[in-house]
Amino acid sequence: MMNQAIETPRRLYLEDLYVGQHFTSGSYQMDGARIEAFAREFDPQPFHLDATAAQASIFRGLAASGWHTAAVAMRLLVTGGLPLANGIIGLGGELAWPKPTRPGDTLRVESEVLEVLPSRSKPNQGIVKVRSTTLNQDDEPVHVFIAKVLVFKRTPV
Repeated sequence: MMNQAIETPRRLYLEDLYVGQHFTSGSYQMDGARIEAFAREFDPQPFHLDATAAQASIFRGLAASGWHTAAVAMRLLVTGGLPLANGIIGLGGELAWPKPTRPGDTLRVESEVLEVLPSRSKPNQGIVKVRSTTLNQDDEPVHVFIAKVLVFKRTPV
């Protein structure tokens, strides 16, 4: 067995971030059985659970719950798509699902830093606004999340 070094993404702090900075995650393939399992537990609507019922819906076919797509996006961000040193600590945001996610789609997340706002009252941290767009294999956006995240400085002040 050969030992191979696994490259860990550099973990970023507030002072490492700047407006216009871009990040790209790895990928994740959506599976029909997982789409249905997620829906059974968290979003039990016919267009997420049954291909025949979904065909008669506005989606014209089985579609993943938007929350499933959001959960996959979060996994992709946490596992390297947004390498923040102290984790991705959300403070709120706006989200949209421009297109449905389908079985077999391969998703990736592209993120861009929109704002970096150091805190005036807590000098060891700041708020960073990030737009994360989840794209399918055809580069079509299936989930867009503009989030405010809490980011810490490397060294406490």
